[in-house]
Amino acid sequence: MTTALNATHDPNLRSWVASANEAGSDFPIQNLPFGRFRAAGSTEAFRIGVAIGDQVLDLRAAGLVDSDDMNALMAAGTKERQALRAALSAGLAEGSDKQAAWSKALVAQAQAEMTVPCRIGDYTDFYTGIHHATTIGKLFRPDQPLMPNYKWVPIGYHGRASSIGVSGQVFKRPQGQTKAPDAAEPSFGPSKRLDYELELGFLIGRGNALGEPIAIGEAEEHLFGVTLLNDWSARDLQAWEYQPLGPFLAKNFASTLSPWIVTMEALAPFRAKFERPEGDPQPLPYLDAPSNRAAGALDITLEVLLQTAKMREAGEAPVRLTLGNTTEAAYWTAAQLVTHHTVNGCNLQPGDLLGSGTLSGPKPDQAGSLMELTLGGKQAVTLPNGEKRTFLENGDTLVMRGWCERAGAVRIGLGEVSGTVV
Repeated sequence: MTTALNATHDPNLRSWVASANEAGSDFPIQNLPFGRFRAAGSTEAFRIGVAIGDQVLDLRAAGLVDSDDMNALMAAGTKERQALRAALSAGLAEGSDKQAAWSKALVAQAQAEMTVPCRIGDYTDFYTGIHHATTIGKLFRPDQPLMPNYKWVPIGYHGRASSIGVSGQVFKRPQGQTKAPDAAEPSFGPSKRLDYELELGFLIGRGNALGEPIAIGEAEEHLFGVTLLNDWSARDLQAWEYQPLGPFLAKNFASTLSPWIVTMEALAPFRAKFERPEGDPQPLPYLDAPSNRAAGALDITLEVLLQTAKMREAGEAPVRLTLGNTTEAAYWTAAQLVTHHTVNGCNLQPGDLLGSGTLSGPKPDQAGSLMELTLGGKQAVTLPNGEKRTFLENGDTLVMRGWCERAGAVRIGLGEVSGTVV
């Protein structure tokens, strides 16, 4: 498990990139997340970069890699990844002899175009948020909010990778079939209950061979890192179509990722115990390990904000809808998702994306979707400018942010992921 601290996590470490040392920066030298970028307005190929303060370090220009293939970098073994992180940390630290050369390999983030951080071949969405599952379940099954299997098996389904975009994504409101409770037959048209889902995306590094499961104690060796994920959802389409095979058109029209992958190594100072509530069943042996219990959870604060078209025209910033933490939200760890996904012999590949599912806390102001926040559309959210929302309207921009902070460690961020429906 990637929890060992080393010199790259030293809270006293500072960078010669001045903006990385500013309080509140998402990208101090202790973070060093990976993404793919090119100069804004150019048609050149995307290159591998690492965020440092408000800059991006071009890894090829700095002589750290000889390829622009992020998936190949992600497929490297743990020791190779740690060696690259150590080289980045040493080269970007104050007093480094790399400053003169590497300063020429920096590009301002404001002048860079970002793309999806790697090639995503396959996408699996899980359902690890127990408070989300319970609240949604109560809306449809008041007597049995959680299905009998929920606390025993990580629930997931295979989604579509082709419609995954990067932060800033603009997408059209989806259309499809819906059926009102009092209607004799379904109708076709645009979704009237468009929603967001606050998730983490876990990206696979080194894969496994077909037929060879990944043991729980080794699962994190196959995880490259974490990103923010908004898995948009058309609730009215889903209500009509999801039985018996699960979500389809309600989920495959758009998903949006942050451009940055925060590595498992960077998250080492922000691990937490994985503990089941008293009285709940413990995981089956193949999903259990001392290391997973000791530090399998991630301690990440997650924030959701909304900016309407009217707010944007008035020059008003997005307003917070909710604020929560993953330690209260997730019923399964990332390692358990990897292990369960492969226990039947399924082969994961570098760049595969595993969605956590909607991460909602136990309180209403920690909800990870409007479906929960408005109790299925029955209780509108009133915004500071007087506008009301039950679900998303055209022109709405939804913003998600994530960060980690803990005494004795430097705050690091996951950046943000934004998307707009038109």
